[in-house]
Amino acid sequence: MMEQQKYDIQPRQFINGRWADGTSSKVLPNINPYDQSIIFKMPLASPAEVDQAYAAAEAAQQSWSRTPAGERGKLIQKVASIIEARKEEIIDWLVKETGSTRIKAEIEWNAILGCADTWSHMPQHLTGQILTDDRPGKYSFVFREPIGVIGVISPWNFPLILSIRSVIPAIALGNTVVLKPASDSPVTGALLVARIFEEAGCPEGVINAVVGSGSEIGDYFVQHPTPRLMSFTGSTKVGKRVGQYALTGTYIKRLSLELGGNSPLVVLDDANIEAAVGAAVIGRFLHQGQICMSVNRLIVDQSVYPKFIEMFVDGVSKLKVGNPAEPDTVIGPIINQAQLNGLKEKIKASQSGDTRLLCGGEPDGLLLPPHVFSPVDSNHILNREETFGPLVPITIADNEEHALSLANDTEHGLSSAVFTENMDRGLNFARNIYAGMTHINDITVDDQPLAPFGGEKNSGLGRFNGDYLMEEFTRAHWITWQGTTGR
Repeated sequence: MMEQQKYDIQPRQFINGRWADGTSSKVLPNINPYDQSIIFKMPLASPAEVDQAYAAAEAAQQSWSRTPAGERGKLIQKVASIIEARKEEIIDWLVKETGSTRIKAEIEWNAILGCADTWSHMPQHLTGQILTDDRPGKYSFVFREPIGVIGVISPWNFPLILSIRSVIPAIALGNTVVLKPASDSPVTGALLVARIFEEAGCPEGVINAVVGSGSEIGDYFVQHPTPRLMSFTGSTKVGKRVGQYALTGTYIKRLSLELGGNSPLVVLDDANIEAAVGAAVIGRFLHQGQICMSVNRLIVDQSVYPKFIEMFVDGVSKLKVGNPAEPDTVIGPIINQAQLNGLKEKIKASQSGDTRLLCGGEPDGLLLPPHVFSPVDSNHILNREETFGPLVPITIADNEEHALSLANDTEHGLSSAVFTENMDRGLNFARNIYAGMTHINDITVDDQPLAPFGGEKNSGLGRFNGDYLMEEFTRAHWITWQGTTGR
């Protein structure tokens, strides 16, 4: 069997089935965060490319929406087979471009494959309704229709899955897409996605990818009159801006927002401490803590705190920090210098008062060793803000009621976790956390193709995955037919 040839990924825009240079005067250096080597330099998109991409998507949408559901499903099946065949190539790109450890990159590859496999059946599962109408000869139907053109903005931390989870279902359900990635992940956030769909035989205009500076095309991408839904994953600050512009353009746009988190992991007095420690270590430090649903706060009952803190610090101190391409590395580089500078400021601000640094170290390039702070007051910056990096605060709870109050004391509500050996207690505690997702005796990081993924409060709007996503990415169209008076 001939060895599969790797993609020749060029720094170009993908519009209407063709690759072309961006016309902005700005050039993006795509930098490997571990060794700071330049992968390539990319001429960025200007508003002209945004116009072209949306025009291509709009021109293709009606034809694509009329394509039989089975054919749309077969396209996604082909995408899934390509993802499976190109496993190592995909993992290599995630490691090289975003500093993913191989552990994290394997997790992301498995996630995109699972989603593609599952969602390839989505077109056939879309259903409508026949409503009861008491008027003679009146028939009432509800059809689920494609929304139209969907704009997708993805982040750099899990760029491939957080692009794929909007792109695949949108296309499977008869929409067309224009995808804009973060500047730190142009390949894994967009160009690789476009290349996979191109290889799968996707019709021209159904998927388009534009890579551009947020300052030049970010607002324009959202305000553009063509898209009917804007799917954004990223920070709460930028998400609010996306929401503002989506509601003030030519047309009010639908919004699907998955924003920041400040996820608590609560350890109650009857918890299995060894299990809680293991979950806390991996849940905080996977991908250097650069995950929206990462364990951002540890809340530990005072009665088990001494045992927990001893085991936790011991576990954290054994984590390997270094080259993300090595299979046993757990903590790789921070994505860029600006992110590292922000983390250093938080570390500096945390070394005062009663808070103690129990584990830490100086950065080496963009490699930052894990930092553990305890005890940390609930009003401390580490507890109030989402921290995208390997820092974790530990707060001591007086009792279960206090722990619940601390868990809910945040503007965010994405993911959460609680550890207890009592199922009734765990379910009661979990249901009283105001968040989109709560996991009992497990980490806060989880995402399943059929489970509702999303947050409350300032963590976003809407839900991804399964039937929930079909509601998000289609519109209800009520149609009636007046026949004769007889039935």
